[in-house]
Amino acid sequence: MSSLLETKIAARQHALREQGLLRQRKVLSVDHALNTNASTSSPRFVFEGRAYVNFSSNDYLGLSRVPQLAEALHLGAQTYGVGSGASPLVTGYSDAHLALERELCALTGHEAALLFCSGFSANTALMKTLFDQHDIVVADKLVHASIIDGLQDSGAQLKRFLHNSLESAERLLARHQTSALITESVFSMDGDCAPIAELSALCRQHHAWFIVDDAHGFAVLDGYNNADAAKLIDVQVVTFGKALGCQGAAVLGSQALIDFLVSNAREYIYSTALSPANAALALAATQYSTAHPELQQKLLENIKLFKRLCREANVPLLGSDTAIQPLIIGDARQTLQVAEELRAAGIWVGAIRPPTVPVGSARLRITLTAAHAAEDIATCVAQLAQVLSRVGVPLVTERQAADNHR
Repeated sequence: MSSLLETKIAARQHALREQGLLRQRKVLSVDHALNTNASTSSPRFVFEGRAYVNFSSNDYLGLSRVPQLAEALHLGAQTYGVGSGASPLVTGYSDAHLALERELCALTGHEAALLFCSGFSANTALMKTLFDQHDIVVADKLVHASIIDGLQDSGAQLKRFLHNSLESAERLLARHQTSALITESVFSMDGDCAPIAELSALCRQHHAWFIVDDAHGFAVLDGYNNADAAKLIDVQVVTFGKALGCQGAAVLGSQALIDFLVSNAREYIYSTALSPANAALALAATQYSTAHPELQQKLLENIKLFKRLCREANVPLLGSDTAIQPLIIGDARQTLQVAEELRAAGIWVGAIRPPTVPVGSARLRITLTAAHAAEDIATCVAQLAQVLSRVGVPLVTERQAADNHR
C-alpha cells in the first residue's frame, strides 16, 4: 500500500505531465573537439551523443570559457583549497572574499558588500531579514521568485505594481507608508529593462529604499552600472553566474545594512561560505569584463543581428533590446513542440512554461552571448522561422503579451 506522500507525489507528477509542465533534468556533456577553439566558436554541448548550439545560457559575455579565468580558478584552488571549510562567521571568510567585496564596491559606489553562494539565497536572505510584519513593500509584478519567497517568509505586506509602470508604482507609494520598492534591472523572462532612474526618483520623493535585483544587468548594461550606481540604488543584488560566467552573488549597500545582515541573515550565518577559489575567480572575471569592453560591444552586435534577421524572417519577438529574446507562443505543449523541433535541427533554446511565466504566455527564451558566431545566429533564425511555419503556431503579439502583465 502506498503511503500518503507517495500517493501525493505520483498524483502531482501525473498532473504536471498531462499539462506539459513536468520538469526533468538533462545530462549534458562537453565534446572537447568542439571546444578546441572555444574563444572563436559558438557555445556548444553534447546531449545523448549529439552536439547542439546553445541559445539558452546566461553566460552573456562568454566568460565561462575564457582560458585566463580557468587559470584564475586553478590558482585560487591552489592558494586557498577547493572549499571554504566553514560558515563566514566561523573561519570561512578570507582575504579572497574581502578583495572581491572591495572590487564590487569600487565598481558600484556602494559602501559594503556581502557574498552569498547564489542569487536566490542572496535575495531571500535580504528580503526575509530586512523586512517584517511592520513593513509595506512595493514590487514590480514580475520580480523573481526568490524575492517573492523571501517577502512571504518575512511577513511583510506586499503591494505589486503593473510591470514597469511608473504611474502604478507612484499610486502605491502615495497610498501607503512604504519601506521599499523592489524591481529587477533586466527582467529574466521578458528581457526588458526597468526605468531605474525614474523609479529611483519616486523612491526619493516618498522616502522609500530602492532595491534592484541586478542579476541580468550587472556587467552588461551601461548607464547606472558604474561607480554612480549607489547614487540611484540603495541596495543592489548582483550575481556572478550570468555575465561573469562563474558562481555566487553579492548584496551591495550601506555599511549599516551589511553589518545588519551579517548579524541577522540566517542564510549567511548558517551556510558554508562561498569557496575562496570561487571568490578569486569572480574577482578575476569582474576585472576581465571591465578590461574588455569589446565583449559588451560584441554582445550588442549579436543582439542587433538576431533582431534584424527575425524581422526579415517575420518572426515576432517581444521587443527586448537585451540578450534575453522571448518569443511567446502561449500554449505550453506547443512551446515544447517548437523547442523539440529546433533541437532536431541542432539548436537548443529554453522552453519556459507556467508557473515560471503566467498561464497563456509559455515561450521560447532565446538568449544571446558575445560568444555566438554570426553564422550560428543566422542558422538559429532560419530554423526558427521554418519550424514556426511548419507547426502553424498562432503567435502571441507584443500587445497581447503586455496584457498578460496587467
